[in-house]
Amino acid sequence: MRGGSGSALPGLLVEKIDPHFMRRTLDQLPFGVVVISGTNGKTTTTKMVVELLEGQGLTVFTNKTGSNFTRGVASALLGEVSLTGKTTADIAILELDEAHAVHFVRAVAPKYSLLLNVMRDQLDRFGEIDTTANLLREIAIHTTDAVVLNREDPRVFRLRDSLTSQRPVFFGLDESLLSLFPNDDSLRGSAPQPPVEGGTAAAGDAPATALARPEADVTLLSIDGDSAVFEFDGKRVGTSLQLEGVYNIYNAAAALALTRTILGDKAQRDQLITSLAKVAPAFGRGEKLSVNGQPLELVLVKNPSGFRLGLHSFSPEGYATMIAINDNYADGRDMSWLWDVEFDSLRPAGVATVTGIRAYDMALRLQYDEVAVGSVVPDLSEALAEFIAKAPNQPKRIFCTYTAMLALRRELGKITTVEAID
Repeated sequence: MRGGSGSALPGLLVEKIDPHFMRRTLDQLPFGVVVISGTNGKTTTTKMVVELLEGQGLTVFTNKTGSNFTRGVASALLGEVSLTGKTTADIAILELDEAHAVHFVRAVAPKYSLLLNVMRDQLDRFGEIDTTANLLREIAIHTTDAVVLNREDPRVFRLRDSLTSQRPVFFGLDESLLSLFPNDDSLRGSAPQPPVEGGTAAAGDAPATALARPEADVTLLSIDGDSAVFEFDGKRVGTSLQLEGVYNIYNAAAALALTRTILGDKAQRDQLITSLAKVAPAFGRGEKLSVNGQPLELVLVKNPSGFRLGLHSFSPEGYATMIAINDNYADGRDMSWLWDVEFDSLRPAGVATVTGIRAYDMALRLQYDEVAVGSVVPDLSEALAEFIAKAPNQPKRIFCTYTAMLALRRELGKITTVEAID
């Protein structure tokens, strides 16, 4: 399905015909199953881990469509197994939605898991943010070997207290970068502070400032444009990246930590960095297309933190900007979080077009930040055509929610090359 989300229908059918198909197939894998979950960064991080492991010589099965319900995993497996039910994969790296991951891990216990972050995302679906954290806790306690945790997210960090036999592994940030990556608490008034080195872990809902700060397996030390310096094994390693966006660079630290955890002493450090430098953005996550000889970038936004980091990462200078906001189920129906995003950076050049189901809500939000809007066109197809036509000789960037991104990719697939994602 070009530019689309793929289909989980085959997986739904196989779940009904053979309920044990998925577990039976995944149990064959010699390196086991790995689950990656969290509010932001699942798709890009999964892509990175897959390419890092392939660079180390492993054959990897993954659900690269981002259809991360259990039936999506089953659908992807159908394309991998032989007629006798065998697969040649060494390991499965699976991106799983926080809620659906709980159902998955109760059926198939992962050997490793990576838990990225917890943000106020889709509150209409998940309820309060601590409910999301509890979903991640379920993943952690069903993991059989090691759980890789974001040291700088207090809700993720506290999951280590739920671990029993599982081994905790951390990835983290240099203190100088903490203000660049606000956690959900710091977005609501508390200035981001580094946890205290050697401090005592606090119980309950204590803020990150009161938590101990264990050593991270991989630390992101600095960012300079598309280059970054990481620290692991006591050494600093710098590399350039094809990934844009500061959040993707922090996700690279997570991917490195998980890969090193899986491979242990067999990890080839130089090859890891070589592979990391080659990873291109996942579809819709800073994805670059070409339209009429000009670049067009798709930047997924789905919560205030992600939108803020997107605006920070991608300078509007020289670009025509469009914003596409849908509120379908997969986007989350509550779009009130748009009021938690500061759009000042878009003020100098304005926004050429606002579109999507919630186009007028977005336009009103921009008006309060004194950002000029060229036009409001709720229909995505009409808006895209107008956006491209009005700036024929200018690079373009579209900030879009999930279902808007999928729809726009389908439209763009009619006029340019768009990577198939099934």
